[in-house]
Amino acid sequence: MRKFLIHFAGLITFILLMVNVSAANLRQQIKINPKMKDTSIHYRSVTVDGLKLFYREAGPEKAPVLLLLHGYPTSSHMFRNLIPQLSEKYHVIAPDLPGFGNSSAPDHKEFNYTFDNLAEVMQGFIDQLTLDRFAIYIFDYGAPVGLRLAVANPDKITGIISQNGNAYEEGLSKEWDPIQRYWKDPSQANRDALKDFVSKEATWFQYHQGVSDPSLIAPEAYLLDQQLLDRPGNIEIQLDLVKDYRSNVAMYPDFHKYFRKYQPKLLLVWGDKDPYFLPAGAEAYKKDLPNADLKFFDTGHFALETHAKEIGSNILLFMGTLPK
Repeated sequence: MRKFLIHFAGLITFILLMVNVSAANLRQQIKINPKMKDTSIHYRSVTVDGLKLFYREAGPEKAPVLLLLHGYPTSSHMFRNLIPQLSEKYHVIAPDLPGFGNSSAPDHKEFNYTFDNLAEVMQGFIDQLTLDRFAIYIFDYGAPVGLRLAVANPDKITGIISQNGNAYEEGLSKEWDPIQRYWKDPSQANRDALKDFVSKEATWFQYHQGVSDPSLIAPEAYLLDQQLLDRPGNIEIQLDLVKDYRSNVAMYPDFHKYFRKYQPKLLLVWGDKDPYFLPAGAEAYKKDLPNADLKFFDTGHFALETHAKEIGSNILLFMGTLPK
């Protein structure tokens, strides 16, 4: 027993010694890297016009701001791999649009789901957070929302990053044909024909089509999106937005006028196998913004799922060229 106690005491002494050494090493690392910045992502919400708006926030509070706007059928969750890359240098904010993610999703009879209204709510969001100057990342549905904000707040926008965020008719693929039929004839039959648009098969297709290495697609991404799409009443919300997407096409000339007048700095990072928004849509930006920086990636619609590191590197270079 005496030998056991001696051995046990020695073991405890060794463990305590190792703990002290580890603590000393940690203190030394902190001392060596005094400029190490906290890149933790915080999950917050604010209320705008009675709607709870969830958002992710990371990075130094006084650093230049980058506002990330997600698309369909996702949420700010799509930026989970991008935010840590950017938040050491930039104040990154990624909200969920009404009807998506963890933000309020009132019944479509209680809230008019149009892109004008989404932009109006986002205007309230940036006002409440007092975002006076910021760059904006636009993707899919986030593009018409973000470009409405840019048109309304040209002096606030320091730059635009468009990741498969369309603003030209050249970018609309044949996948839009059934949707355009609904625009021309908004009958119940044409609306019902689009219900498969919010199916699990359609969501899987959006994530995987055009992707050369499907093993890079995290299943929790499209499974989470689908779970939220499947909430009671959400299909009507999404079909209302599909119907109103025609208002975005009608606003394309206004977006182009804004581009020509203000010449915002633009980075285009585009998955060139996107089944919905064609490479021609990216190239069309150069008609109005000839100095735009265009980068194509060998992937589909959700380019961040496969190329977050490469896209993040391009964004960091681009953000470094913007006015503070």
